[in-house]
Amino acid sequence: MNPLKRLGRRRASVLALLAVAGLVTPAAATAAPDTVRASTLGAQAAQSGRYFGTAVAAGRLGDGTYTGILDREFNSVTPENEMKWDTIERSRGSFNFGPGDQIANRAAARGQRLRGHTLVWHQQLPSWVSSIRDANTLRGVMNNHITQVMNHYKGKVYAWDVVNEAFADGGSGQTRSSVFRDVLGTGFIEEAFRSARSADPSAKLCYNDYNIENWSDAKTQGVYRMVRDFKARGVPIDCVGLQSHFGAGGPPAGFQTTLSNFAALGVDVQITELDIAQAPTAAYANTVRACMNVARCTGITVWGIRDSDSWRSGENPLLFDRNGNKKPAYQSTLTALGGSAATRRTGAPSPRSAAALPSSFRWSSSGALIAPKPDATHNIAGIKDPSVVYYNGKYHVFASTASSAGYNLVYLSFSDWSQAGSATHHYLDRTPIGAGYRAAPQVFYNTQQRLWYLVYQTGNASYSTNPDISNPSGWSAPRNFYSSMPDIIRQNIGNGYWVDMWVICDSANCYLFSSDDNGHLYRSQTTVGQFPNGFTNTVIAAQDSKYALFEASNVYKVQGSNQYLLLVEAIGSDGRRYFRSWTASSLAGSWSPLAASESNPFAKSSNVTFPAGTWTRDISHGEMIRAGYDQTLTIPACKLQYLYQGKDPNAGGDYNSLPWRLGLLTQTNSTC
Repeated sequence: MNPLKRLGRRRASVLALLAVAGLVTPAAATAAPDTVRASTLGAQAAQSGRYFGTAVAAGRLGDGTYTGILDREFNSVTPENEMKWDTIERSRGSFNFGPGDQIANRAAARGQRLRGHTLVWHQQLPSWVSSIRDANTLRGVMNNHITQVMNHYKGKVYAWDVVNEAFADGGSGQTRSSVFRDVLGTGFIEEAFRSARSADPSAKLCYNDYNIENWSDAKTQGVYRMVRDFKARGVPIDCVGLQSHFGAGGPPAGFQTTLSNFAALGVDVQITELDIAQAPTAAYANTVRACMNVARCTGITVWGIRDSDSWRSGENPLLFDRNGNKKPAYQSTLTALGGSAATRRTGAPSPRSAAALPSSFRWSSSGALIAPKPDATHNIAGIKDPSVVYYNGKYHVFASTASSAGYNLVYLSFSDWSQAGSATHHYLDRTPIGAGYRAAPQVFYNTQQRLWYLVYQTGNASYSTNPDISNPSGWSAPRNFYSSMPDIIRQNIGNGYWVDMWVICDSANCYLFSSDDNGHLYRSQTTVGQFPNGFTNTVIAAQDSKYALFEASNVYKVQGSNQYLLLVEAIGSDGRRYFRSWTASSLAGSWSPLAASESNPFAKSSNVTFPAGTWTRDISHGEMIRAGYDQTLTIPACKLQYLYQGKDPNAGGDYNSLPWRLGLLTQTNSTC
């Protein structure tokens, strides 16, 4: 959103195709409406802010059936052996990251979250480590290994199994005999976690073990006491991994209690190595349901893809058979996650996906729902650039306020669109956000940090945070994503303006898009763990002629699919604002035209009806009504709604004083 004066009528040639920088580089959505379901495990888990992952072997990545299932079904991966000590540091000080990098880079390119497994474990340990008997030597070796490995994968690994299987089986509830415990004492676990936090402050640090699923077991209680002690003393631990290698009976009756009790200590819980002998449908469903019922159970990983890939292959414990076909437990797992599997006869044509977007759109518009509410200190001419989420029974709308004196931000909330016009306007210049130029807000909830983010432009890309979206005074003072304008933007902006910052995250990375009013869409990235810091690798994500790719970009994840939707505001040959659209399979990928021309627009007055009267000919800067409210910006695939800005078609004059109002588009050609 450019706050400076614009020319009234413009003409531009609108190109049918968008030139794209197709650079391939390295969510979670909140609970979705019950009527919209995903058809894959990872997509459905993401709708509740979780991941559904699998163990991956680098040696199987040449198997097309294996990788086809991997890419379709899972939004998280764990290297099965490639990050263990005997692979990475077989000889002291000589590190082999090749196999681990193969998995890490592949996951990053596909937007899959990466779990690191494992740093300190008494098995798969080179003999040169297990034979050390000097405490100082072993301490140095252990800490160096942790530091070197975590530094190498910093920014790529979401969570690390820092220490694995340190507790003994049986009734002692104590740590097991190992070179680490026998030489360093039980304090080696704490030291490993402290070294890990120093090496990568952004990664989640997990303790991982088997046979700790039954709450009453001595081993479970021993791990629980350790975690409770660590939390009480400030030892850095973020999560507990329960491997969950079950027999045919599935999880113990108190499995959910175990998950809940660990979570109550203030850590996440994760099911990290799930497999169940003979894969009974009820056992898988019960396991998944237990996780879904615990808010801090953040994800599930099955230990392999097909039965033939399993370390327990004789027990057929996984969700896909040896030929890669879905087993009955797949459906029960997907259902327990909240999804529904699409079924198809062998050889039958694939039906149109319920998640597929149409190639053209038609809309109906409300009248002007939200207008400025000037007061003694706010002489406002227009309300613009809305961002909206539905949370806790209310729509929460943030928008720019415009006047000849400049721009700032406003917040309002209401339960129903019929109440939008009467809602109280809270001016955010009265909060720590402060006075001065703040415009074009975007709001979302960061599920990892449990904070609301308000992104906006200040001449830089800025943000504030707030633990409570309904408290207008709770926003922090502005902070910047960048120290200054990235060089690539400076080199291409010409006479344009750096505007309209937009953040969206997948399971591994967060991306910041912005425009320059000069035909360029830019993209920077950082990891989910580093966010909001670390935005680098700024590239031109898309380019076109100046007015064909002007500003106000929106990027969304389409629910129930591996599809992203890009909207960018253009200025048509009639001088009016409208939106073009493109899709891509990843946020760092290439964008393909959807409804991307002036003759086939995503939203323009020519494909919008106005039952209450034509109050605008501009369909300008706005935001889709989302299926959730988190950083993945997930939208439904059909029955779309778009909150936008419009204005009296006859209004003119100074751009900052134009009478912009907010209205709501509703899709009328939905196929579901």
